[in-house]
Amino acid sequence: MSKLRILTATALVMASAVSTAHAQQQAQRLAGTIERVEGSTIFAKGRDGGAVTLKLPDNVVVTAVFKATVADIKPGAYIGSGATPQADGSQKAVEVHIFAESMRGQGDGHRPGWYGAPNGTMTNGAVEPTGTVSTVGAGGEPSFVVKYKEGDKRIVVPPNAHIVRYEVGSKDDLKAGVPFSIQAAAKQPDGTFTTPRINVGKDGGQPF
Repeated sequence: MSKLRILTATALVMASAVSTAHAQQQAQRLAGTIERVEGSTIFAKGRDGGAVTLKLPDNVVVTAVFKATVADIKPGAYIGSGATPQADGSQKAVEVHIFAESMRGQGDGHRPGWYGAPNGTMTNGAVEPTGTVSTVGAGGEPSFVVKYKEGDKRIVVPPNAHIVRYEVGSKDDLKAGVPFSIQAAAKQPDGTFTTPRINVGKDGGQPF
């Protein structure tokens, strides 16, 4: 084999190895129920019934997720809403996340491609402070205007929308029987996952 062919073959092997490593590190969404905790390792069951092992760093960010209602969406609150666009330009909420104050500004904006519904959108911003909360929208459903740095959207909240409120949590919230969700978990070569942050249900709250 010529020197050029050897170099080419070596380059292809290296490229394949890099591609495999990248695939293993790609972020994945995870959700399920914690079964037990051993130190910084969580053994859980995914929503599909499969086993999930999470290895958490010492500085993992834990967010507690509580049940909420439209009445908890106050003027000035920073929220995120997964929704579907309506003909009048409004967004009909499937989910509403009322963020903790420390999370203000995260993901600010309106964008398509939300995973939770066909043609779904995600809007993160602050609820306008005057005269917009619980304004009657189409179909007699409450609505409010969310302002973000590039504009605003009216969010209509139907009765079946899933509404939750976030608070800063702690490692003490990681316990058996608690539901969890992770937005971006990295799969490791041994099949375990790592993540810098995890959401956990509290007092009946169900993380998305």
